[in-house]
Amino acid sequence: MNSKTIWRKNALMLAGMALAASSAMAAQQGVSKDELVLGSIQDLSGPIAGFGKQIRQGMQLRVDEANELGGVNGRKITLKFEDSGYDPKKAVLAAQKLVNQDKIFAMLGHIGTATNMAAMPVQFSKNVINFFPVTAARQMYEPFHRLKYSYAVPYYEQMRIATPMLAKEKNAAKVCAMYQDDDFGTEVLEGAKDGLADVGRKLDVVTSYKRGATDFASQMQKMASEKCDMVVMGTLIRETIGGIATARRLGFNPVFLGSSGAYTDLIHKLGGKAMDGLYATMSVQNPYLDDASQPIRFWAQKYKTQFNDDPTVFSVYGYSLVDSFLLAAEKAGANLTTDNFIKAMDTMTIPPDIFGSAEMTFGPKKRLGSHATRLSVLEGARWKVVSEYMELKK
Repeated sequence: MNSKTIWRKNALMLAGMALAASSAMAAQQGVSKDELVLGSIQDLSGPIAGFGKQIRQGMQLRVDEANELGGVNGRKITLKFEDSGYDPKKAVLAAQKLVNQDKIFAMLGHIGTATNMAAMPVQFSKNVINFFPVTAARQMYEPFHRLKYSYAVPYYEQMRIATPMLAKEKNAAKVCAMYQDDDFGTEVLEGAKDGLADVGRKLDVVTSYKRGATDFASQMQKMASEKCDMVVMGTLIRETIGGIATARRLGFNPVFLGSSGAYTDLIHKLGGKAMDGLYATMSVQNPYLDDASQPIRFWAQKYKTQFNDDPTVFSVYGYSLVDSFLLAAEKAGANLTTDNFIKAMDTMTIPPDIFGSAEMTFGPKKRLGSHATRLSVLEGARWKVVSEYMELKK
């Protein structure tokens, strides 16, 4: 074999090696010929493990349905979960495992603001999308990042919209507030303040409490003595129940308005009849096994059969966010890459579902699907939708 022939063979071999290396580099993480690997971080052992369990089950139900029909573009979906215990440090470790070891294509439905903030840098360093986290924090879509997509209208906007509307409807002369002294409570408070300012009003009395508080007597006594006839609640589950129960014992019965942080079946399951009359902002509605809507009733029974557990609004969050992801993945086509998925999402319109969600639209610079919220009220130990969707005027 002469030197020219050897040179040609070596050149061909090197070219082949370069092509193989290039193909390997171009391979999309989490996507193979037959499989699409997705990940999610939930609280499965911490203070909101009940929510994490419901989200996981809702997500799994939608994945199982899709796989029964062949998956998405011929790929079966593998959904991997990790537990954060609602601890940001554990969320980082969970993200590292899902991103670096399990090689997920995208992170779906991660619960919690602080945990998402901790995990996102791990994901973004490997070009992994953060899709529809279960938190109503503005940081889930602001500042802009190409890998962020959110569905949850922020607490601030919810309260800025709902507070003046309900105050007018109820002819509330004095609007007051009790809020948790942290980022969440402050978002609710500022939304209520600015919403009232929009109509030339103000919060008349503002009281606060430290996270973890269990005694709300002084706050409710103050607002009762000031004759508040509407109270905005920057509270979550335990504090909503404790605050309203205290007010009822004092004979203080204003209109109470909470955010989507208080929109859960646990309010009436744990608080009982005293919680009737509470208003809360929300989007998709809590499903009931005997719901008047046949599609919701059918879905709830299917969920109950698979998991031997009653569904909640968090089950709906999990189910719906996976459904939205699948719509975009289908639109992205058989050659699924992060770039192709983003191109698909940036032209997406996601229609309302059986749970009454608002239409969502996305674009190259639009990472929150909808700014619309609506109201429900607790009546007879169940949530009843009482308003159409509303959003801030541009």
